[in-house]
Amino acid sequence: MFKLKVTVLSAALALAPLTASALDARFTDADGDLVADTPTDPKDWIDPSTLIFAYTPVEDPAVYAKVWEEFIDHLAETTGKRVQFFPVQSNAAQLEAMRAGRLHVAGFNTGSNPLAVNCAGFVPFAMMASEDDRYGYEMEIITYPGSGIEKVEDIKGKQLAFTSETSNSGYKAPSALLKQEFNMEAGRDFDPVFSGKHDNSILGVANKDYDAAAIANSVKGRMEARNVVTPEQTRVIYTSQTFPTTGYGYVYNLHPELAEKVKEAFFSFNWEGTGLAKEFNTAEPPQEKFMPITYKEHWDVVRKIDEAMNVSYECN
Repeated sequence: MFKLKVTVLSAALALAPLTASALDARFTDADGDLVADTPTDPKDWIDPSTLIFAYTPVEDPAVYAKVWEEFIDHLAETTGKRVQFFPVQSNAAQLEAMRAGRLHVAGFNTGSNPLAVNCAGFVPFAMMASEDDRYGYEMEIITYPGSGIEKVEDIKGKQLAFTSETSNSGYKAPSALLKQEFNMEAGRDFDPVFSGKHDNSILGVANKDYDAAAIANSVKGRMEARNVVTPEQTRVIYTSQTFPTTGYGYVYNLHPELAEKVKEAFFSFNWEGTGLAKEFNTAEPPQEKFMPITYKEHWDVVRKIDEAMNVSYECN
């Protein structure tokens, strides 16, 4: 089990300050790359007959099972394994599945990567990017036309939707930025609600159920491309710096030869004409391939946000 400690202080949601974030005691990190090492004893390696793959639960899993279909087939061909798409409904379910050994290859959202790395033994190695290696997304605070909210300060006394406590753009980054740049805190200055997913928050604002919401603009862009919402239904009042997007990787104790084949599958996948291309090429920058990344380098800004918020994770 893992646990994200969340405490309510003076009616404001805040993550409880614990000790500095670190790998769970059952993992080692001899090379200092901040992710779990492959076990040295071969008897601790796993070599499943069926690889379970899950994509971060930011949108309708049924839609994304089709989007990932060609990649799943390519992963199966490259590894010589059966591959099953696991339609997770929440970040917690995805994290627990990998920690329990039921999930082998996955894409974890930006904010969940530190918890997946530290508590579930996740080893991220790839991220979607454009052909010229541009990547990332921005956190946006959105409202709807006619809401009476023209700037961030106008959210005071109103409702702001977050997604979940593990989300970078859906909770951690906006909470830190609102406090640092505008001296605004949940509970004291505005009413926080949690929608569970980015698409729920975006739809909630578009349908005027929420006054405002903190979301990943990459998700909004894909929803607009599918005509789930229109650009006219929402209005952006704040845009953050660029953050890394979903990190893809495998569980630390996957057989080393199989892990290498998994990496090969990501980097050799031909996107042209696939569901991934149709879904992700519409992003800005367009996501057209998988590029190599390291958790230590590419998630540095996310870890700094966690530090600024006194965020840490307890693994049980």
